[in-house]
This record gives sequence, C-alpha cells and structure tokens, in this order.
Amino acid sequence: MYWIKLRIGILIGLIVLAFAQGCGNVQKGVSEEERFALINQDLSFQVHCGPRTPGSECHQKVQKWIISTLQEQKWQVETHSFVYGEQQGVNIIGKYGNGGQLILIGAHYDSRFTSDQESQPDLRSQPVLGANDGASGVALLLMLAREIPQQLPPTEKTIWLVFFDLEDNGNYPGWDWILGSTAFANSMLETPSAVVVVDMIGDRDLNIFMEHNSNVELNQQIWQTAHQLGYDKNFIPQYKYRMIDDHLPFVQRGYPTSLLIDFDYPYWHTTQDTLDKVSPHSIFVVYDTLINWMRQR
Repeated sequence: MYWIKLRIGILIGLIVLAFAQGCGNVQKGVSEEERFALINQDLSFQVHCGPRTPGSECHQKVQKWIISTLQEQKWQVETHSFVYGEQQGVNIIGKYGNGGQLILIGAHYDSRFTSDQESQPDLRSQPVLGANDGASGVALLLMLAREIPQQLPPTEKTIWLVFFDLEDNGNYPGWDWILGSTAFANSMLETPSAVVVVDMIGDRDLNIFMEHNSNVELNQQIWQTAHQLGYDKNFIPQYKYRMIDDHLPFVQRGYPTSLLIDFDYPYWHTTQDTLDKVSPHSIFVVYDTLINWMRQR
C-alpha cells in the first residue's frame, strides 16, 4: 500500500510539474495586477504627455523614455536615423540574446497629425492622441523588454524589439506611410527567421483577424499558440484585411512576417482614441501569446 501511495504521489507531482512547465506563461514573482499596473503606467506616460506627432516635444520625450527603459532592462540599445525627403526620423532597437535565430518584434511610436476619420468636421484638424494607435504597441514591446530576459535564455534566440518612427502620417504633402519600417528593412544585413508587427492591440473588445499580406505559416503558429492559451475570442483564425502597415517592407523583402492588428477599432484616427478605450488585459493577451510562441520556436 505504501508503494502504491508513493507512486501515485510521484505521478501527481510529475503531472503538476509538466502542466506548470507547459503553461509557463506567468513569470514567477510578478502578479497579474503588477503586470496590468506596468502596462497602464506605460500607456499613461505616452498619452498624458500628449500626441507624439513627429517633431513635437512629446515625440522627442517618448524617444528618450523608450531608450532609457530598454537600458534599465539591460538591453543593448541602438538608434537608426533616416531621412525621407525633408523628414527625419529615428527608429529605436533593443537587442537581446545571441542565439541562432533572429526574431524581430516591432511597433510604431509616433501618432497622427490630424483626426481625419472624425465624424465631426470641426475636429478633423485635431491631432490623434493615439492611446491604442501607437501607445498600445509601445506598451507591449516594453512589457516584452521586462520579461524576455526572465523567460528566454540568451543563448536560445536573438530578439530585436524595434520601435518604428514615422509610420502614421501618410496622405500629407511630403509624407508617406511606414517610413521608419521601410528605412529599417532596407538597411538590414541580417535575415530574421520571423518578424511580427503589432499595431492597435489594446482595444477593449480585442478581435485580431489574420491579415492577407502576412505569412500563412507564421500566422498559423501564432494563432495556434493563442488557441492553446484559450484566447480564441481574441485571435480569430479568419482572414479579413489587407493592410499597409510596418510589416509590409519585411514582407516585400521575403521575410516570414505577421501583422497583429485589430482594425475594427471604432476610434481609429479620431480624437476619441483615448486611455478609456484601451484595456491592459488586451495587451497582456497579445504579450502572453507572443512570449509563448517565442518559447515554442
């Protein structure tokens, strides 16, 4: 009887350990409340500063804040300056690890000059605050910057977190869309095994559909990870949009690339893209999916 009980106890222990290692999506010592507080802190810093339109004081302030935050987390930080016509921009790159495969996760940090999608004509000249369109992607990347060193050994993979500049101001004279990512992709000497771009992933009603320009196999990997974690209502395995976004320059260079975006966000390019429309839980869902996808590669 003693040996039967002992074997049962060992078996239960192994099952619990395997379950913990398999799920493994919560960093030890960090509670959900603490994660949400950090996400809110990162969102608030950006939004309370104001619109991060290129050339503005807030744009420059957020640049310095991203760099200092990455440095605090011991990432190797580089900047990539570029010129488009008369426009100058700065991409920010955080690098971690020295493993065989390079994974690039990107998001833009600028916001749009005007709220051109406003239903009220008198508001269309106002800048977009960009709580979701800009700030949510930055908050996600900074969460990854804090937690990747805790969850991914540096010898397994090489991770680049790239904060793209000048993404969101197309359709203005002398401007175009996705300037920072285009300049960065054209400057790359390394070949990434995967590129994932996130944009507008903080919607309280998060619905991310597969995007037509993205790599089919990479999409399937990410959506399968989301399914394993129980995020089926957030990651919907159907194709819906074909987007011009920061993923496109990497697609054009032949890199396996996926865009994660909730383009059904009703406040896109309006004055209503404010903090109350954004959920830290939605950002956590995307973080949890990506960190587990990276661990499984």
